[in-house]
Amino acid sequence: MNRRNFITRSAMAAAGTLGTLANPGWLVSAEPSSPTRIRIIYSLHGEKQEQPDWPNKGFDFKPAMERLNVLLAKSCPGFEFTPTLATGEAQAKKILDDDKAAGKIDGYIVYQMNCWNRVVQTMATSGKPVLYADFQFGGSGGFLVYNAAFLRQQSANVGFVASSDPKDLVAAVKCFATARSGGTSFAAATAKARLDRTPAMGMLKAANDNLKCLNADECLKQLKEMKILAVRSQESGPAGEIMGIKIQQVAFAELNEAWKAADKDEARAVADNWTRSAAKVEGVTRETMETSAAMYLAQKALLKNHGASGITVNCLGGFYGGHIHAYPCLGFHQLLNEGLVGGCECDVRSAVTMLVGTTLTQGRPGYISDPVIDTSKDQIIYAHCVAANKAFGPKGQANLYEILTHSEDRQGASVRSLLPTGRLTTTLEFEQSRKEILFHQAVAVDNDPDDRACRTKLCAVPMGDIEKLFREWDAWGWHRVTFYGDLKQPVYALADKLGWKVVAEA
Repeated sequence: MNRRNFITRSAMAAAGTLGTLANPGWLVSAEPSSPTRIRIIYSLHGEKQEQPDWPNKGFDFKPAMERLNVLLAKSCPGFEFTPTLATGEAQAKKILDDDKAAGKIDGYIVYQMNCWNRVVQTMATSGKPVLYADFQFGGSGGFLVYNAAFLRQQSANVGFVASSDPKDLVAAVKCFATARSGGTSFAAATAKARLDRTPAMGMLKAANDNLKCLNADECLKQLKEMKILAVRSQESGPAGEIMGIKIQQVAFAELNEAWKAADKDEARAVADNWTRSAAKVEGVTRETMETSAAMYLAQKALLKNHGASGITVNCLGGFYGGHIHAYPCLGFHQLLNEGLVGGCECDVRSAVTMLVGTTLTQGRPGYISDPVIDTSKDQIIYAHCVAANKAFGPKGQANLYEILTHSEDRQGASVRSLLPTGRLTTTLEFEQSRKEILFHQAVAVDNDPDDRACRTKLCAVPMGDIEKLFREWDAWGWHRVTFYGDLKQPVYALADKLGWKVVAEA
């Protein structure tokens, strides 16, 4: 899963029953005498978020829920909506048991407001139609992973909507009436409504950047000389190989000691350079800039000491556990600009993917992200708080970037990189245990400034079927790694040389 699980589980354990919201009169349609009765279940930690997680600490969900309630009541005549909140399985089971006893609910809308709260799984067992909806930049990780499982199981009673356009939600909700009258399955009805409203891809134009990749033999030869440091806990020592790349565990204590030993004058100089080159610095103190610079110098020292080309750190676990005292985000940003690898969340698979892609492209950085899919724009949005601003390698053109707090907790320092648009991107994950390479391509079209969730949000239109893009998240997890350029032929050649399979997810 992902770094946020421990936060979510703690919140769910601590939360009391949120129960059913008051049902004001305007939620009941004035039309037919036998309305379609739908329970809306908001799956989240609480009305106001008290802990770091998507969308962000302090986020007030109440206005968003009220807007959705009003929208559905006004837009769906012949329906009666009962809004409810639930943090997880226990509350979901009680809601389901109570509804079975009362016998007055025709279907469910489960809105994934935070990422990993497990509510929809219980409601899907009801046998009634369930519409699963993503509160984008809030619940998107859980939505993608959980929804992919329903698609894999071919659950006929579970449909979904993943859109920033409220009209798409309304169109999907009206499918409950179709299901009630019989005929097509609820999943099929919502799929048709979704496809009818998804814009066609059209003729996408992407500038040619003349990428020259290594051949497969040379790439694999170079990888065998490389090493990735994984800072996950207080354990240290060799941790095997992936694609010939050596994985070395490094204790938090070693990173922290290197941070404390970093030269103060050098850290100030690094902080000065970041401040000068950033288009904006907002919410980040000078002290935080210097401690972040010291963390960058500590990472560089570890790379040198261990003869490594990349490092990935359990950032939140280390920071909240008091094992490290500065976020590594700005350090990762700088390493990526230098042609090295700085990977988030001690995700070794993604760090390996970053190193393979950087080696294959002779220096282009990988952008690790938590994606969001928006069918109303036919877009995938790659979101994270770390990104290079030299997408074409250390000698390539730089793009604007901003230094802001880490989004989820509004602490530390992280990066919003306004990445190039009008360019073809290739997104990958390498999985040695299955001998598979996950692959899709998209054209970068925008950078989303939404304040929710991670700071950098690169918007891209997939080259292929966006519906298919919903299907692999349960098998691969949330992270993806994106590179600028057309890596299709080099990746397939690498797969052939390894004897691996390419999984084209779009």
